[in-house]
Amino acid sequence: MSILVDEDTKVLVQGITGREASEKVPEMIEYGTEVVAGVTPGKKGEEAAGVPVYNTVKQALENHPEINTSLIYVPPFAAKDAAFEAIENGLELLNIVTERIPTKDSYEIYRKASRNNVRVVGPTSVGIISPGKTKIGPIGGSNPEKVFKKGRIGLVSKSGGMTTETAWVLRQAGFGVSTAVAIGGDVLCGTSYSEALEMFEEDSQTDAVVMYGELGGTYEEKAAELVRKGGFSKPLVGFIAGQFTESMPEKKYGHAGAIIRGDRGTPSGKKKALRDAGAEVVEVHHEIGNRLKQIL
Repeated sequence: MSILVDEDTKVLVQGITGREASEKVPEMIEYGTEVVAGVTPGKKGEEAAGVPVYNTVKQALENHPEINTSLIYVPPFAAKDAAFEAIENGLELLNIVTERIPTKDSYEIYRKASRNNVRVVGPTSVGIISPGKTKIGPIGGSNPEKVFKKGRIGLVSKSGGMTTETAWVLRQAGFGVSTAVAIGGDVLCGTSYSEALEMFEEDSQTDAVVMYGELGGTYEEKAAELVRKGGFSKPLVGFIAGQFTESMPEKKYGHAGAIIRGDRGTPSGKKKALRDAGAEVVEVHHEIGNRLKQIL
């Protein structure tokens, strides 16, 4: 099994004719992802990487009713409208790659998605991969099979690049991945660590989860609270990046979600919360694999 995406995932790419999507869609198709259709207003009748393009989501679904997932690759100013269109047409999963979406727009996307029981991953997500089954987004680059090995470890990360790096650490230690989810690093995440852990808890083919966290925000602390209350019972190994920032003069960091208020959002606070809840937390990233060996 896996979470979020598998062999039954049928993908619509909103913004398919844009530069970034044009580069990444062929990689997805080569991996085996079923990219069924794309949407770019005004481009109906064209093709992108052999995929038919439509003006609207509704048109795409009329011709391909099997579509259940949207990968959103549109500019920031158009992201809310694109997400609303996908939600209103009944798609089950939205993976938003777009960066720099205004926080107010993200909030409105999540509110509408929640009301319609639609799952959103992102913004600023590099995608989701269930190795050997499917991948959406640029996760893993052009040769994801060199890093993402099929296995029984769930992986959830704020950082796009470190999602792949963490999968590589797992592979070197002899482990494979059930599903890797890059949730994005914005202030608001459509799918939080806690929500990903709840899904992995229900996945019978995930034996443990690795969580890559960062300074800022409180999503990691909320995951710790879930573990403490028994909402996630499988082994959890965490790594929290950014400890060095606590010994530096006050600085501003460009990462949208890297907001620390008092003691809230500090790497040391996140580590303590996770350890107090019973999770394993490593101090050095490459120790993740060895810690999993000790646990499993």
